[in-house]
This record gives sequence, C-alpha cells and structure tokens, in this order.
Amino acid sequence: MSLSIGIVGLPNVGKSTLFKTLTKKEVLIANYPFATIDPSVGVVLVPDDRIDKLGEFSKSAKKIYATVDFVDIAGLVKGASEGEGLGNKFLANIRETDAIVYVLRAFGNADIINTQTEINPLKDKEILDVELILKDLETANKRIDGLAGDVRAGKKEAVKENEVLKKAQVFLQEQKVLVDQVWEKPDAEILEQYQLLTFKPRLYLLNGKPKEVSPEVLAQLKNYVILDIAGEYESEGLNKEERVGLGFAELSGTDILIKKSYELLGLQTFLTTGEDETRAWTIHKGDKAPQAAGVIHSDFEQKFVKAEVVFWEDLLKAGSYANARQTGLIRTEGKEYVVKDGDVIEFKHG
Repeated sequence: MSLSIGIVGLPNVGKSTLFKTLTKKEVLIANYPFATIDPSVGVVLVPDDRIDKLGEFSKSAKKIYATVDFVDIAGLVKGASEGEGLGNKFLANIRETDAIVYVLRAFGNADIINTQTEINPLKDKEILDVELILKDLETANKRIDGLAGDVRAGKKEAVKENEVLKKAQVFLQEQKVLVDQVWEKPDAEILEQYQLLTFKPRLYLLNGKPKEVSPEVLAQLKNYVILDIAGEYESEGLNKEERVGLGFAELSGTDILIKKSYELLGLQTFLTTGEDETRAWTIHKGDKAPQAAGVIHSDFEQKFVKAEVVFWEDLLKAGSYANARQTGLIRTEGKEYVVKDGDVIEFKHG
C-alpha cells in the first residue's frame, strides 16, 4: 500500500527544510520564494521499535518498515487557484496525494523573509484553504455541468452523483473545507473519486517553538503538531541516546509527525517475522484477516483458510514460537477476525 503525504504552505515557511529532515534527501533550500519548483518525493520509514525487537528475536536477515511518501510542493500564494505564483501546477501535485500537511509559520525569525505582513498561522491557513477550496469548486462545477444531460434523462447514478456534488458545491461556496463536514459513506465514496483537495485529511504543523504558539491558535486547530523544524534539522542523524544526551526529546519531532501522518489516514500495521525478514504491513483499521493476507499477495486473500495470530509483546515474552504455542498465546482465527495493530500473523492459504 503506497501512501503519499503532500507538504504544503506559503513560501519560506520551512517546507523544504522539513522535507530534507524527514527524508535525509538533498533538496534545494533557499531563502526566497519558489526555491522548490518541481515536487520532490521522498520515501520515509515509519519508526517502529517492534520491527527491531522482532528482528532480533527471529534473527532476521533483513527488516522492512512501513513507509510513507512525502511530497514537497512549492509554496502556494494567494491566487494560486487562478495561476498566481506557480499555482495550478502545484495544486495538481497536491491532488495526487492521500493527505496534506499544512506547514504554518509560527517562528518569529526576522532573517527569514516572510511573504505575509505578520506572523499569523490561522491567517496563513485561511489563505491555503481558500486556494484549495476555489480549485475544488472549479472541479465540482465542471462535473455538475458534465452530468447535466444524464440528470435530465433521469439516470439514477447521475442524479445521485449530481446531488452529492451540489451539496459539496454549497459547502465550497460558503468557503468550508469538505473534510470537516459530515458525509454518509456512499456520498463520501462518490466524492473520493474526484481527489478533491479539501476532502483530503490534513495535519497542521506549526513551525516554531511551543512558546511561540498561542493557546488561541491551538484552540482553532485539530490534528496539529508543534515542531521547531530548524532545531530538528540541526539534530538530524542523532540516535535516541545522543538526542537525550544533548537535551532533545528521545523521540524526534519528525518521528512524531510521521506517525501522526500515518494515523491520520486510519492505518495500522500487522507484522510478520522469521529468519528471512521481519516486516511491517500496512492495512486500514477494521480490515479483516483475508484483507490483511491480500496485502502480502492477492492470492492469499482469495484462498485464505485461517490465520495464526499472536500479539508481538506476547511472542517476545514467550521467548519462542514453541513456547507461545504451548501456552496458548498463538490463536487460530478465521475470515471474520479483525486484525489489530501489532498482531504477528502467519497466514494459511489454499
């Protein structure tokens, strides 16, 4: 399962520095707008101590972590939806991602050029929201126009689709972000096919120190992270012991961001382990055993027989698969079993 998170923000808010810190990949970082002209994509490991511990337990030849693709997209400006700055191109790049991280400037460093007249994360968020809303409104209007003939002809699917799009159109005209509205599952499935920008889950990253972010700002946001990107960049490459020794938190801010981005999409991991490899597999929360098996190989889902399941901590405490089996920690589960985060599973298939 390939996951993609777009990093968006106004120019000079720290997007490219964040991307470099996340991916350890060289990108152009410059103190002027539009330093990033083509989106950079980096594959980022989802931090997971369970892989390390299970890999050691099984003496695995290799360890494979879950991953997220982070896409660094050039700075948006007011009017991007109408082509201002380099807008339309980058809005198209955002469309291809599964979720969005808004990078909002909270730091007050006057040496970094600010394209706005003040440090105001909520106002910056509003500018970004409006540009994405306008682009979505354009998409909705075009599709509504395209459906007109089938709607007049009374085709049921077209009538239903038109109804959902009209509802979205009203929200967008009121400058409301679609993901914040309540949608029935069938309606949501209709909207998902258009990759609407404001229908994507989003996480707000406030770039600065906690003392630079007011409680009033936080009260207006959900799914946020406060991260001093410059500080994280300076601590890049340090292990946990080194971080603690130098006064940083044990878990880096970028690790927290990666995990939150992963959770944002309603995802979790199950694990497989053996001498060949220990591996994290990405599935949606609520997926059943056959669906999880299908992530490994499509044939496994179709020919699923049963799953042998043990929670990762229980397996480690048992000391061996043999002990875990003898003490009843390994369970046999069927097609209706809902996989839990941290399950270690061996699938049996026809």
